[in-house]
Amino acid sequence: MPVTSALRRVLAVMAVLPLLTLAACGYGSQAKDDDTAKVAAGAKKIDGLDSVRIGYFGNLTHGTALVGNKKGLFQKELGGTEAKYAVFNAGPSEIEALNSGSLDIGFIGPSPAVNGYTKSGGKNLRIIGGSASGGVKLVVDPDKVKSLKDVEGKRIATPQLGNTQDVAFLNWVAEQGWKVDAQSGKGDVTVVRSDNKVTPDAFRAGSVDGAWVPEPTASKLVAEGGKVLLDEATLWPDEEFVITNIIVRQEFLEEHPKAVEAVLRASVETNKWINANPEEAKAAANEQLEADSGKALPAEVLDPAWESIEFTDDPLAATLDAQAEHAVKAGLLEEPDLDGIYDLTLLNEVLKAAGGSAVEDAGLGAK
Repeated sequence: MPVTSALRRVLAVMAVLPLLTLAACGYGSQAKDDDTAKVAAGAKKIDGLDSVRIGYFGNLTHGTALVGNKKGLFQKELGGTEAKYAVFNAGPSEIEALNSGSLDIGFIGPSPAVNGYTKSGGKNLRIIGGSASGGVKLVVDPDKVKSLKDVEGKRIATPQLGNTQDVAFLNWVAEQGWKVDAQSGKGDVTVVRSDNKVTPDAFRAGSVDGAWVPEPTASKLVAEGGKVLLDEATLWPDEEFVITNIIVRQEFLEEHPKAVEAVLRASVETNKWINANPEEAKAAANEQLEADSGKALPAEVLDPAWESIEFTDDPLAATLDAQAEHAVKAGLLEEPDLDGIYDLTLLNEVLKAAGGSAVEDAGLGAK
C-alpha cells in the first residue's frame, strides 16, 4: 500500500523529534559519538546500561576527556555500554544538561560545579574526581600594557560572568586594591565578558587590551602578538589549582556506581597515559578537537598551551573551596555550604587498585 503524503509528513516529524530533544538539552555544540572506538560485539553491559553520556568542553584544559575519547579508553572500560559524548561551550549549559537528565557525567570547571551544587541545595551533583590544573593566563597587548600596574584602566576580557576565570580575575583585581562592579564589569578596570571563540578577534581589533583566559585561547592571543603578563598558577600554593573536575548526577551515581567507577578507571588510565606520553597525548587531543570543531590547533598555539596544563586525578579540593570564597568576596555568590560536594570514594578505590595514593576532599565530602 503506498505511503500517503500526510503519512510522509508525520514520519518526517517523528524523525526530527530526537534532534529537537537533543538541541533542547543546552548543548554548546553537536553531541558526537566516538568514531575511534565502538562497542565490542558481545561485550557485557555495565549495570545493564545501553550508554553513558559524557560531556566536556572543546578546551585543552579538558584534555583528559579529549584524549580518553580519541584513544577509546572510556569505551574500553565501559565494555558493552556505549560511551556517548557531548561537547559544550560553557558550564551553565552542561549543568543544565546534567540537571535535566540528558547527561550523566561531565568534565567541568570549579565555578559552574559550585554554582550547580549550591543552586540545587546540594541535591543534583557530586564532584567525583579531578582532571586538570593550571592552563590559565593573563595575556595583554604589550604596546598598551607593559606591567601589572598598567592593567588599571584597561579593558580585559574574561569568558563569562561568574565563570572560573572571571572570578579569578575579579579576585586578583581586588587584591591590587582596584574596585570593579562584578555585575557590570565597570570600575578601575573594565571587565569585558567575551566568548573564548571571539576573544582573539576582539584582541586583534583592539577592542580589548588583554584577557584572563584558559588554554588554548591564551596561546591564540600570544600568536596574535600578545604577551603573557601573568600565569595564574603562580598565585597558588605549589602552583596548583583546579581548572577541571569530573562531576556526576547524584541519581546516576546512586543507581549506577559500577558505570561511574568504569569512567573513573578510564580517567585515571588516561591521565597516566598522558603524563607518560605527552607528545602523543598532545597530538591525540588536537585530533579530537579537530573532530569536534572541524579545526585543529596550529603548533604555535598547541605546544605552549599543552605545556602549561597539568593532568591530575587529584581534584585539589582546597583550591575549589578558595575559589568559592573568591566568588563570595566578588559578590557573585552567597556564602555557600559545600559540605557533601565531593564523593571521592570510588576514585580512591580506583587509585588504590592502581597502586596510587588516596586524594583528599578538604573536609567537603559526602557524610
